[in-house]
Amino acid sequence: MRCPLAAARTYTALPLILAMAACIASQQAAAQNTERSGKEVVDSVCVACHGTGAHGAPKIGNKKAWAKLASRGLTGLSKNALNGIRQMPPHGGNPTLTDTEIERAITYMVNQSGGHWNEPVSRTVKAPERSGEQIVQMQCSKCHRDGVGGAPRIGDRSAWIPRLKQGLDVVVRSAINGHGGMPARGGMANLTDAELRSAIIYMFNRDTVPPKAP
Repeated sequence: MRCPLAAARTYTALPLILAMAACIASQQAAAQNTERSGKEVVDSVCVACHGTGAHGAPKIGNKKAWAKLASRGLTGLSKNALNGIRQMPPHGGNPTLTDTEIERAITYMVNQSGGHWNEPVSRTVKAPERSGEQIVQMQCSKCHRDGVGGAPRIGDRSAWIPRLKQGLDVVVRSAINGHGGMPARGGMANLTDAELRSAIIYMFNRDTVPPKAP
C-alpha cells in the first residue's frame, strides 16, 4: 500500500515539476529560434569542405580564391549556396539553415580570408539594442579616441558643444549620412538610429578625455 504522505508530497511537487519543464521547453524553443552566427554555421557545417578545400571548395584563408569570389558580392555567393552549385548541395546540405545564416557563414569565410564584410542582421529576430558605450568601444573610438581626421574626441565637451548647438538630431542625422572623413553610420551599416544617438550622447557625457594613444 502506498504511503499517503508520500502521495501528498508527489502531488505537492507536481506543479513545481511542470513549471520547471515548461521553463526548460521555453528556453529550448527560444534557443532554436535564435539564428546562429557565421562562425557557428561554418564550424558546424561548412568547415567539412571549406576547411580543407575538399571537392574543390575554396579553402578558408585562401585570400586569392576568396577575393575572386567576393567580387561577386554577397547576393551572388548566397544564391549559389542556397540553390547548390557543383558538388555543394542546397543550403550546404543542411536544409534547416536560414537564408541569413547562410549569408553570415559566407561573410565569415570571406572575412577569414582577407575580407571586411559586415555580418548580415537577422530578418526575423530583432537584435537587442546596444548601449552607447558598447557602440563607442566597438567602432567610434577608432577615430574619436584620438581625434583622427578632426573627429571630436570622446569627453571633449569644448569640441562637441559647437556641433550640438543646432540640436542633437542634426548631429545624429550627420552620423547617419556620413560627414567629412566619417562614412555613413560610422562605417557600421547595421547601427540603428537609436544606437547612433546613444553613442553620441555617451561621447559627449564622458567626464574625462581619455589619453591619446602613444
